[in-house]
Amino acid sequence: MRASRLVTLLLLLQNRGRMTARQLAEELEVSVRTVYRDVEALGAAGIPLYGDAGHAGGYRLVDGYRTRLTGLTADEAQAAFLAALPGAAAELGLGAALATAQLKLRAALPAELREHAERIQERFLLDAPGWYGDADCTPHLTAAAAAVWARRAVVLRYRRWRAPEEIERRVEPYGLVLKAGRWYLVADGPSGIRTYRVDQILELRPLEDEFAIPGGFDLIRYWNSYLADFRARLHTGEALVRLTPEGARRLGVTSTGDGWTEARVPIESIDHAHGEFLRLGTDVEVMAPAELRDRIAETVRTLATRYEGWPWAEASPGRGTDHPHPPPCTRTCV
Repeated sequence: MRASRLVTLLLLLQNRGRMTARQLAEELEVSVRTVYRDVEALGAAGIPLYGDAGHAGGYRLVDGYRTRLTGLTADEAQAAFLAALPGAAAELGLGAALATAQLKLRAALPAELREHAERIQERFLLDAPGWYGDADCTPHLTAAAAAVWARRAVVLRYRRWRAPEEIERRVEPYGLVLKAGRWYLVADGPSGIRTYRVDQILELRPLEDEFAIPGGFDLIRYWNSYLADFRARLHTGEALVRLTPEGARRLGVTSTGDGWTEARVPIESIDHAHGEFLRLGTDVEVMAPAELRDRIAETVRTLATRYEGWPWAEASPGRGTDHPHPPPCTRTCV
């Protein structure tokens, strides 16, 4: 365990440069005192690293020193191939680079690990987008990625859901996030750091202006905070419902037995809850709020009226109808 931690500490310093003992402790999930002991052990092993005191101090390797840690465990080799996202890499213009990198990695692996990696690719596939709906059209993704890499500002013409529906603003792109098959651009602009759906970018004009990301910004931390805030704003209401055992199962509510279960469930809005509860059909009865119950009741009345006039609506064996079955489907039915 300690040997693995020492290697990780060495690679952190090699890849990130100067780091304080506290930063290293946070990354390694150990105490600062443990970091002191690990640094001392690396120094005793002949690794040329040293520490600077003061506010801007920290540990770093001697300039030009790079370790050649090329050994991979079986788990690490499998993870390297499993974590690859060929679709996302291709969208970013890195598809060929990813394929070449994997070829080089495969060629460098011992035979046993190479077989492990090949089995991973044969048996596991990550398909990020959801089932329903085509993949987003993102013609400006490559340009956005280029701006992120080069740390150059861009001017966006963007479509959003509230008025004014189209806006134009200068932003500094900090990073790109792929969430459930959809790309998001995290960028700083006139209103602070915001998240933009890449498929809603109507035009992207790169500028020559360079920028520096603030030292305290971390893309992962920002995204986690954004998701937490999104979830907090998502469910701002509540509905009181009665559910059959099947309805409780579909909503993820614990059923109280074979009969109906009463539960309070969070809802995003009346409009959204109206559509979601209708999908449960007769397995749910909305008790409150009254506005939601009335909306669903009105929809049910409309549907009953709409279907009542069809010639096969009352068709059943022995009823004497001239239309015992609905007419055949005249288009491709799925």
